[in-house]
Amino acid sequence: MTDSVKQIHPKELKDLMDAGQVGLLLDVREDWEHSLSAIPDSTHIPLAELYDRLQELAFEDDIVVYCHFGQRSYQAGQFLKESGFNTVYNLAGGIDAWSQLVDPSVPRYRAAF
Repeated sequence: MTDSVKQIHPKELKDLMDAGQVGLLLDVREDWEHSLSAIPDSTHIPLAELYDRLQELAFEDDIVVYCHFGQRSYQAGQFLKESGFNTVYNLAGGIDAWSQLVDPSVPRYRAAF
């Protein structure tokens, strides 16, 4: 059994969502990012708050985590796996890839560094 977070392609996620097979879509971006764009029906818990808000998540859910490009969501996924969540996926390429490959109505944005 592997403890690594599985990657999921945006189109594969869309198919699972259409079939009602995603337990939780978790957005771990910052509030300002979430205010610009989000994947419909996702739950927003910023990465910095995830530890304190774990009780809001169900261990039995299949969880797909996303961020802007996929790095922070991968970290969040690793944390969830280490915390005992069984089925955790990282959206490859994040919401940026989702916007380009699945739903162009979701606005793209640049990081504010």
